Amino acid sequence: MDQLLASLVDGLLLGFVYGMAAMGLSLIWGVMRVINLSHGAIMALGMFASYLLFTVLGLNPYLGLIVVAGLGLLFGFLVYGVAVHRVINAPPLSSLLVTFAVNMIIIGVGTAVFTTSPRNIDFEVASFRLGPLIVQGSRLIAALVTIATTMALYLFLYRTYPGKSIRAVANNRASAELMGISSARVLALSFGIGTMLAALAGGLISTFFPFTILSGDSYQPRSFVICVLGGLGDPLGALIGGLILGTMEGLIPILIPVSWVPVVEFVLFVLMLLIRPRGLLGAR
Repeated sequence: MDQLLASLVDGLLLGFVYGMAAMGLSLIWGVMRVINLSHGAIMALGMFASYLLFTVLGLNPYLGLIVVAGLGLLFGFLVYGVAVHRVINAPPLSSLLVTFAVNMIIIGVGTAVFTTSPRNIDFEVASFRLGPLIVQGSRLIAALVTIATTMALYLFLYRTYPGKSIRAVANNRASAELMGISSARVLALSFGIGTMLAALAGGLISTFFPFTILSGDSYQPRSFVICVLGGLGDPLGALIGGLILGTMEGLIPILIPVSWVPVVEFVLFVLMLLIRPRGLLGAR
């Protein structure tokens, strides 16, 4: 029973980070109708950014997340300005190919610079006992950072003019432009924020798992599953989907071999598409 509870808590805490990663993907889709296939590679960049800030500058990896967030936002602006804005109004296949090309460029350059040797951030965070459970401090901090980021995102979207502009463009771009909102700036900001969330999630994951430049390939499919679970275009739904997926990853290995976890996840993915394609919180 103790093992079951420990696995449940461990998976739940990890699910918060999965939810943050999926929020970025969901936001980009909700505003721009672009499926970002470079999402996983950007998460890997966030991992290496945290790693370099810690090993080269000696910066606490949790304080370094502030720098990682800023770099992720700037990188999102760069990718949008160079590539994505050219295919905003093109057929969906064009945006898929462009973001896939960005993904391959990041992986190619990253492999040349960092190789594919595993790295890890050797930073100890004290665990603590909660009744019969021992909770890892790094995962608890990651969950708290995700909760704070989610609250900040919602305050931004619902209480600030740029956030309300993002929601207006997501609802009806043409009407928003008639009201004087620059859709080009809003789309760039949306892509930047989505990229920032992916980089932040990567930075958090790097504090408790080894990683390589290819690590994003395993997290990107999870983000798609989470978005379908919660509902594409709804950041809160992405967080809930992340918690569901994290809980599953904590519990499934107790019942069946861990190699079956991806199979169960994608069976759930297909079932959601067939039964409730709008997700748990998505619009019809």
